[in-house]
Amino acid sequence: MAPDDETPRRTRVVLGEVAARSRPADLTRTDLAEQTPVGEALVKGLMRAQLALALRLALVVVIALGALPLLFVAAPGVAEFKIFGIYLPWLLLGVAAFPFLLVVGWAYVRWAERNEQDFIAVIRRPER
Repeated sequence: MAPDDETPRRTRVVLGEVAARSRPADLTRTDLAEQTPVGEALVKGLMRAQLALALRLALVVVIALGALPLLFVAAPGVAEFKIFGIYLPWLLLGVAAFPFLLVVGWAYVRWAERNEQDFIAVIRRPER
């Protein structure tokens, strides 16, 4: 047999070596993917933070918009005040309330995204 006719040498593949190489080094991501108790705790922490944020901002809206009718009942003179021929309650509840709600909504989205970025930073943090 001539050296040109030789077939290439076979290499042996061992599954243990392949599995060891493909195993993720980051256990936090594995905990999330496999829904272990640690992963569940991380997700519940994010959900708790988002819920707390939503409740705080809802409380701000309820206090701000709910206090206006109380102000008008407690001080009837304020309710009779006119700006550009329009009563103040109409301006506050009919016009100013919408930009206020837009600002609260914008703040919620911004802070919720910050919570999610913090969560991602925790997940991507290298294990020590």
